[in-house]
Amino acid sequence: MTEPTAGFPVTTGFELPGMTVTQDLGVAFGLVVRSMGVAKTFTAAFRSLAQGEVKEYTELLEDSRRHAVDRMIENARLLGANAVIAMRFDSSEIGQQLTEIVAYGTAVTVEPRG
Repeated sequence: MTEPTAGFPVTTGFELPGMTVTQDLGVAFGLVVRSMGVAKTFTAAFRSLAQGEVKEYTELLEDSRRHAVDRMIENARLLGANAVIAMRFDSSEIGQQLTEIVAYGTAVTVEPRG
């Protein structure tokens, strides 16, 4: 199985170098809600007492962002897109144990310039 992002351009910019946007298909998004779990939450809480990076949270958020981008690409493909421009992330907490990550952007069709 190939990676969902393989061959599917995603950019935070409003255009892709060397490409022309031929159609705007609207907003594509990918949403993930994650819990760290009791054991990792306990370890992270203990580690947060000291200064420095809390690796358990960093790993959770990195994985969640990748998953949200993959879901956004799946959504964009369903809309008929072959790229996403103006991609952004947003996040929030749901209670004390859950983190929501959303990746969103404009689903577009693009073709190489002239």
